[in-house]
Amino acid sequence: MDLPSTPEDLESRDIAGCKELLQDSSRWHSIPLLNHTPLHMLRDQSLVRFRGMVQDMMDPEIYLERYEVKSADGSTRLQQGKYRDCLRLAKDEQLDYNAANNVHGERRTLFVVSLPGQNDWAKEHEKLCGAQLEIFSQQTSVGSGIKRALDEQEHMDVDKADESTSCSSLKRQCKEVEKTSSATAIDKSFAVLGSEYLLNSPLPDRPSMACMIKVYEDFDKYTLNSLMDFVGFLSVDPALDASTLDVEAIKDVESLNELQAQNPSPFLIPRLHVFGVKSLAHANPLLDQSLLQSREQEMTAQPSLETVHKDLRMLLKLCLFEDELAAEYLLSHLISTVYSRSEMQSIGKFALNICNLPKDCLQEYTRRLYEVLDLLLPASHYLPMTLDTMNTTAFAPKKDYETNKLVSGLLQLAPHTHLVLDETQMQQGKLEANGVHAIQHLAHLINNQQLKCDFQYYQIDYNVDIPVLVLSEGRSMLPSDFVLPINADAKAVTIYEESLKAALHYLQPQRLQQFRSYLTLARIGQFTVSEDLTEMIQQDFVDMRKANVKSNADDLHGLLVLSRLLGIARAKQALDKETWHLATEYESKRRQRLQSLPKSSSQLRN
Repeated sequence: MDLPSTPEDLESRDIAGCKELLQDSSRWHSIPLLNHTPLHMLRDQSLVRFRGMVQDMMDPEIYLERYEVKSADGSTRLQQGKYRDCLRLAKDEQLDYNAANNVHGERRTLFVVSLPGQNDWAKEHEKLCGAQLEIFSQQTSVGSGIKRALDEQEHMDVDKADESTSCSSLKRQCKEVEKTSSATAIDKSFAVLGSEYLLNSPLPDRPSMACMIKVYEDFDKYTLNSLMDFVGFLSVDPALDASTLDVEAIKDVESLNELQAQNPSPFLIPRLHVFGVKSLAHANPLLDQSLLQSREQEMTAQPSLETVHKDLRMLLKLCLFEDELAAEYLLSHLISTVYSRSEMQSIGKFALNICNLPKDCLQEYTRRLYEVLDLLLPASHYLPMTLDTMNTTAFAPKKDYETNKLVSGLLQLAPHTHLVLDETQMQQGKLEANGVHAIQHLAHLINNQQLKCDFQYYQIDYNVDIPVLVLSEGRSMLPSDFVLPINADAKAVTIYEESLKAALHYLQPQRLQQFRSYLTLARIGQFTVSEDLTEMIQQDFVDMRKANVKSNADDLHGLLVLSRLLGIARAKQALDKETWHLATEYESKRRQRLQSLPKSSSQLRN
């Protein structure tokens, strides 16, 4: 049995059976991926997929799930309205609003953006996994564009379906406003919301694709900032664009901005009516079973994790002025994740501040180091903390009630998107109110792995999992879990440019694939601590307190997180004495380095 080709095809069959078909990975892979397929290659109401992060969750929408249609001769028929935005009416038909057979249903609209901060190699691999375009294009004539097929269009009028006016958007600080020049547009004095505002990308300089996802069940399973892969029916009827409405059609609308934000052009933001969905555990397309991986990749012999760990540690050491301790801590940071939460803390986070960077190479070194990390991580973002950036950038999402949209901020990122903060770029000057708030948002994110969303009258904390790396000359003004002063080799400082070039040359395609897969596998791997070892750790901590009265519970927590990551990095599934002692040794060395910093930089605990 084939997958349904239209909403009517799905409604005429066993929906549970059709969902069962999606459990077959080959069928899932055969569906075109909207992220990388031009809209003109797809038909309205065709079956497509969209992968991305839930950026906003709109209010419930009441729609006509089934409705009665009356023709000119007085005959009636029932029409299904599920999985569609527009009513299906022939030329001489009209909707009977008062019919007893009308059935209303509820659906929710999720505003989903393609993965913010997705790096080029991950995009390219995701695109290569989408061979579906070639398969699907056979079903569509080249000139069909995104309009309905002719057989669907014949004798059909399109009316807007009942939709709540809750889908809307709010002001971005640099909202693009244009005046419409067309006489058929809403009004010559009406301000049209700009595409940047409507797309609502968390990283405007790296814009994401957006899609309005309509879901019909299990509303509670969707959470803000989660990664999902949706399957559903594409809806790109031109009638969905509110900016094409004439003055008469909108004369009673209370908020024109809200109407626009709820109904943007489907050519800019297509709609997708979902009947299948998968949650994505990570953002690495190399290990994503919902993508069709190449046979060549699957058949390639993979070295052991121990070997990959050794090679990756050597690479990081080369990039960190031959500092082996720094390489261990950076590797631990790259595989860290929040694996548990309590009321007071997020357990597993590993915010790292690498400081004491050599002054001679500050100008270029941080950017060059990020180039290497960019090649290793599926999603990351480099943020130079200049005064202008801090004072003008929106860091946290904010609700704008004029259009009823949660306007994204720079920190609204998907799980495991690495944020690299370059404090070496900060100049002398004054942090304005926005800059102070930016520092507060960053500190809250680092300390709690939570993002504050501003609803103007109140704030809500949303859990996130964003590893933060801070690069600074002295100790960072931001908090961190581990502060590590670089102990740079003098010769390595003079040849750092050649070292970074050598690192990029070392990262040949096959080795890159190994490192990328290793980092993800390490992050999602299982790890346990036995009861016997727990007793030994408790005794060790008692001895530490006797030797150093300043040791506290936070120090023990830091040691446990570090030992866990050191063990996982070495392909171990349980903590052993060797790894625990290695962690205590590393922490001892790190604290010795901190003592050598000026008091103003090292007086804090970390």
